[in-house]
Amino acid sequence: MSDSGLPPLWEVRHSNSKNLPYFFNTDSKESRWDAPEGVDLDKLKTYMNDTARNPGKIRAAHLLIKHRGSRRPSSWKEQNITRSKEEAIQILKGHEQRIRSGEVSLGDLATTESDCSSAKKHGDLGFFGKDQMQKEFEEVAFSLEPGQISNVVETASGVHLIQR
Repeated sequence: MSDSGLPPLWEVRHSNSKNLPYFFNTDSKESRWDAPEGVDLDKLKTYMNDTARNPGKIRAAHLLIKHRGSRRPSSWKEQNITRSKEEAIQILKGHEQRIRSGEVSLGDLATTESDCSSAKKHGDLGFFGKDQMQKEFEEVAFSLEPGQISNVVETASGVHLIQR
């Protein structure tokens, strides 16, 4: 049992589309809204309250391009994503060029090009702390200065450009 009160292999994550916490099993990849069996509810409540008041949160936006190897190869734009990872990276690099040249902002481009449901919020993921995002995403997001844009970041969800 961890400090969160969750059984082994379970963690709390944050749904950006619903702005609510959910439970994720890192082994089976199961996600659910209700706490898993065997949770210590008192520890979980304390953990959730402490995490909510955590001053170490940042705000970031992103533009996500999924590919057929993504964890969920579908999006609000496309029911069945068939592009390769290499194609997704090339698409994202094209977007990166347009953003860095000043032609368009990441947020404006995300509204039409991102495969994430955050597209309707200009890619804005809101505030999040450590251990709330995929490790690769989190490491890059926390390393950026406010206003800075990352290079291509690969996660299980696809490939991203992140702006802090």
